[in-house]
Amino acid sequence: MANQDQKETVPVPRPELFDFHGVSMVHSMTDNWDNVQNFQAKPDDILIATYPKAGTTWVSHMLDLLYFGKSSPKRGVSLPIYERVPFLEICIPFLPTGVESADKMTTSPRLIKTHLPVQFVPKSFWEQKCRTVFLVCKSPSIVYVARNAKDNVVSYFHFDRMNSAQPEPGDWTSYLQKFQEGKLLFGSWYDHVKGWWEKKQAYPKLLYVHYEDLAEDMDRELDRVCSFLGVCPTEEERCQVKEGVEFDAMKNNRMTNYSTIDVLDFKISPFMRKGKVGDWKNHFTVYQNEQFDKEYKKKMMSTTLRFRNEI
Repeated sequence: MANQDQKETVPVPRPELFDFHGVSMVHSMTDNWDNVQNFQAKPDDILIATYPKAGTTWVSHMLDLLYFGKSSPKRGVSLPIYERVPFLEICIPFLPTGVESADKMTTSPRLIKTHLPVQFVPKSFWEQKCRTVFLVCKSPSIVYVARNAKDNVVSYFHFDRMNSAQPEPGDWTSYLQKFQEGKLLFGSWYDHVKGWWEKKQAYPKLLYVHYEDLAEDMDRELDRVCSFLGVCPTEEERCQVKEGVEFDAMKNNRMTNYSTIDVLDFKISPFMRKGKVGDWKNHFTVYQNEQFDKEYKKKMMSTTLRFRNEI
């Protein structure tokens, strides 16, 4: 008989997905909904938006180093990325919500991340704030990062396997089917990337960045980001940013690799696995790839958005 004084470890059940205004969500992303929707963005805020596992942490760390690396050189190795760049919609019991964390930030600009599809983003991010005296109008900037569907689903699968706060992933074959059906947290990858792409056409303060482009030429993409944000780093600052966002540097940095988060089981998979383009080839069977391509062609037929599955 077990010692009655000995505490048994009871596994925490994983959350269940439910339909939320047409998008698959979990309660930790919707329980603070009114406060999220009423969030007041500031004119110099920078919103980093992505579908999950599309380069969120990579670009978050890049922008944090770009803005604060010189004034606070130890910041990137002493403060977790989720404190430097709060997750807007998250709401977990006994912890500050993403909205509360963002509201408490004293840095300028505030860097804030979201995985929300474009139609769920608080309206204050789209509004211009004007100084009446000089008629100077400014609105928050948004950097959207998109990753090709095949690498994205592979990365998301391994993340869901190791993250007990995510819905149960099941095996790879069933997970791939759920991805195609939009039955993963934050819904359809197709709707997500296309929705943000369409918004970009009408909203000039939105920069659309491809993960594959970052992987191919960080210098070029850093130039694009700096030009979009109106930032002019010195050559030394650029080098510090590039060194800081190298995959191995981030994977070995406890402030970016999420090893301080209890719900992530690194025995199953690291948070940062490979950071490569084309790893999907190690997961898709020939048949899965053929079926995926057929479905992909149908769902991407009506958009000008294009991705590369290898570089």
